[in-house]
Amino acid sequence: MKPPSTDAYSLILDAIDSGVFKPGDRLVESDLAERFGVSRTPIREALQRLETQSMLTRDGRSLIVASLDYNQLSELYTVRAELEGLAARLAAMHATPEEMRVLRDMVEDDRALLHRPKDLARANRRFHKQIHLTSHNRFLVQQLDLVHRSMALLATTSLAAEGRGEDALAEHDAIVTAIETRDGDAAAKALRDHISKAFVTRLKLDSGEIKTTV
Repeated sequence: MKPPSTDAYSLILDAIDSGVFKPGDRLVESDLAERFGVSRTPIREALQRLETQSMLTRDGRSLIVASLDYNQLSELYTVRAELEGLAARLAAMHATPEEMRVLRDMVEDDRALLHRPKDLARANRRFHKQIHLTSHNRFLVQQLDLVHRSMALLATTSLAAEGRGEDALAEHDAIVTAIETRDGDAAAKALRDHISKAFVTRLKLDSGEIKTTV
């Protein structure tokens, strides 16, 4: 059994990741304890851990969910593209037939979510996580977990942009095809291009050039 502090940490992190708590929201120890049915001590320890990981920041005496400025966003996407490209390359080398089947099924199943951006965003995270695992490199998976934890600090998903869902699934299809054919170079390039296009979409959303569908 996990210690209570780990449970509290996971509960708060999942709430940030799912958008229950958004950048700028104030997190109050007593409120969290009541919401999650956990005593205040593990909540306090979880908040301290999240602050150390830069998921939370101080606003006076209050802890709020952190946000990413333009430079941090650029740095995050740069690292994400390189690490995920490596994961795709390794997946092309090491994927089992069963893992390829799972990735292919994810692409096909996610087509039903095209008009449900929040559900598609959750499915997108599962797809990327599966590629990480299919790399069969535990150290890379650990680093990508850190990167994707920071992605939770983005208030909206780029998949909410008009037409982005269709494009993203086409890009997922190309990534899986490259993995299926054991073409590591193509898999890495397809995934880096996918992240680059997602970044461009996010910048356009943030600038107001394009609007979300929700």
